[in-house]
Amino acid sequence: MGAGRSFPGRGRRTLLIAGALAAIGAAPPPDRAAHFAWVDYRGADPVDAVRRPGAGEYRNPIIQGFYSDPSVERVGNTYYLVTSTFSYFPGIPVFRSTDLVHWTQIGNVIDRPGQLNFTERKISEGVFAATIRHHAGRFYVINTCVNCGGNFIVTAANPAGPWSNPVWLKEVDGIDPSIFFDDDGRAWIVNNGAPVETPRYDGHRAIWIQEYDPRAQKMIGPRKVLLDAGVDPSTNPAWIEGPHLYKHDGHYYLMAAEGGTSVKHSEVILRADRVTGPYVPWTGNPILTQRDLPADRPYPVTSTGHADLIETPSGDWWSVFLGTRPYAGDLYNTGRETFLLPVKWTDGWPVILPHGQAVPMTAPAPKLPHGPTAPPTSGPLHIRTDFAGASLPPEWMMMRNPATRWYRTGGGLTLQPRPERLGDMANPSFVGRRQQHIKAHVETALSFAPARDGDKAGLAAVQNDDFYYFVGLARDHGKTELHVERRAGPGDDKDGVVIARVPFTGSPGAPLYLGIDANGGAYSFRYATTPGQWHVLLRDADGTILSTNKAGGFVGTLIGPYAVSRPGS
Repeated sequence: MGAGRSFPGRGRRTLLIAGALAAIGAAPPPDRAAHFAWVDYRGADPVDAVRRPGAGEYRNPIIQGFYSDPSVERVGNTYYLVTSTFSYFPGIPVFRSTDLVHWTQIGNVIDRPGQLNFTERKISEGVFAATIRHHAGRFYVINTCVNCGGNFIVTAANPAGPWSNPVWLKEVDGIDPSIFFDDDGRAWIVNNGAPVETPRYDGHRAIWIQEYDPRAQKMIGPRKVLLDAGVDPSTNPAWIEGPHLYKHDGHYYLMAAEGGTSVKHSEVILRADRVTGPYVPWTGNPILTQRDLPADRPYPVTSTGHADLIETPSGDWWSVFLGTRPYAGDLYNTGRETFLLPVKWTDGWPVILPHGQAVPMTAPAPKLPHGPTAPPTSGPLHIRTDFAGASLPPEWMMMRNPATRWYRTGGGLTLQPRPERLGDMANPSFVGRRQQHIKAHVETALSFAPARDGDKAGLAAVQNDDFYYFVGLARDHGKTELHVERRAGPGDDKDGVVIARVPFTGSPGAPLYLGIDANGGAYSFRYATTPGQWHVLLRDADGTILSTNKAGGFVGTLIGPYAVSRPGS
């Protein structure tokens, strides 16, 4: 499905983003530019061949790839969802759906460089778990910018944007704030913060509550601890976080993640008669986890948690939550993804998944009407992006805020090679789309004529500044070559280490075709000077360096065009 196709809500967002980015500089100059005619993505997973959704079913995850910490809100018969992006820009994608299964990205909350500053922030800093809510005609997204400002709220009349500049909540420390509007219109903010006492152990946190005045845009009244340590403090539970408040049948419910976002991740529930508590945990906790299942089960989903709940107009309840799909052990390169499951109320308590049950890869779909045709976000995919619009498609991201306009769209993607490198904790000339499958193939057609030593352009597969692969055209010691670079940790050179190379004998500036093939923990790199006549440059390189387990952090792999110039040239 071509990226040039029109989908509802995209036209207005394209104009808004284009206008915002026009203010940060002109398009890149034609000299020494790298031109990518298109980027082609194909992906399918082993489970797709054996567990296909039947009539009336849907596929999990509903949004594949690095779309973590989902939060969902319903307005009328339409659902809106946001996820984390950390220090990537634009940040916090906004999706729309009418059936909770098929989602269309309609914009990004952080789409102007001046809203937040990710400069020199690690990729897994920046914006963490956001919450989206709607009240009195306005949409609210509340979030944390880790090491770049703290907790904040932005608002919009239209979820497609534009979103306001941040209102900073200086009285609210910690992370993962969520906002709740009571029946009387009062607003409350809950968040993960330090406990009142000195923490007893690593990961000892607390959930706090305080009232918020939406008109004055400030916190009011006293702060109070709702939950200290977790639902069973005697076990020293780690990292109580991602809290949300709900009201159902006259009771208030506090739901939070517990156990950390790795394989011990879980979701727990508590209940109270008043919004400020006291909250009593359910004896059947956790209401979602996969930590007790056999590690050798087929097609495992792990690390489930950071959930949010939503009620449909007919009174059915559903949950979105994050999970991971490892290809071996705790190795996954696709990041934390968005899953969907029905919620069953048991004796007045919501249960997302009974103990001992595995997250199903296919399940009966919600009884909701399908919306307009949207680009697929789950299952086997084949998407060619031709960059025909005035701005980047909303799902494409770069590392941190751009200070200048170093790229141009329309008739392909043109990048200005600049000295900033992938390993520089900066904003290099790199734009990527998420790797959404365990088995994926990414190809592009590049036109580039490197003029000086250090000039290079091609495709990069990036987990963070310290862990990436690059395949492309480069100038080294006065000669043009095709090579593969790898950076497998902060100890490697920031330019990467060349691990495969061949002389380039093609015509300068003539189209060069490049491909990256991911197959679990093995990545292969290929090239062609004639369409379809591929040559393997490097086969089955160690792709586990692009896993979250080895690279650290909270993100997934992005793959896309990259260009760099000789420093100082």
